[in-house]
Amino acid sequence: MKANEIKPGVLYHAYDEELLEQRKKVQEALKQMKQGEEQQVLKELLGSWHDDCEMCVPFHFDYGENIFVGHRFHANFNAVFLDEARITFGDDCLIGPNCGFYTASHPLDSALRDQMLETCAPITVGSHVWFGGNCVVLGGVTIGDHAVIGAGSVVTKDIPPYALAYGNPCRVIRMLASVKAEER
Repeated sequence: MKANEIKPGVLYHAYDEELLEQRKKVQEALKQMKQGEEQQVLKELLGSWHDDCEMCVPFHFDYGENIFVGHRFHANFNAVFLDEARITFGDDCLIGPNCGFYTASHPLDSALRDQMLETCAPITVGSHVWFGGNCVVLGGVTIGDHAVIGAGSVVTKDIPPYALAYGNPCRVIRMLASVKAEER
């Protein structure tokens, strides 16, 4: 099984031989990456990557091919992407240090967990979204355009566009005024 064959919401064996090999290959490529080679390696490993994007090292992901970013994407140090399902970011997203995006989940049933079975759900982030440091976003979450997620938040549910949200669990604190580009 390849990472792009994992179906959201369907159990799969996390230690499938082909998945293990794919994760090992990605980790080796990341370890061998020399400073200055990040852009080329990210172009090769991620589902989409643009020259105007930046990801500060170190960063971590399982497969890469399920990560899709828009233009002017920036992830600060220690970003973690468990991309068993698709993780999508729109344009102009800013990710603070130590943020994690986790599409993978384990069954509540310990007998299934003991078999190394997992499930996953995609994460979708709109454009112009800012995450403060130490945020965690769980699978199945959609975050709307222009949202701000405060530092230390654990996002377990959808966040609408133009929302200021923070906390554990993350919740909408107030709505932000929309500003038209021509008014900036």
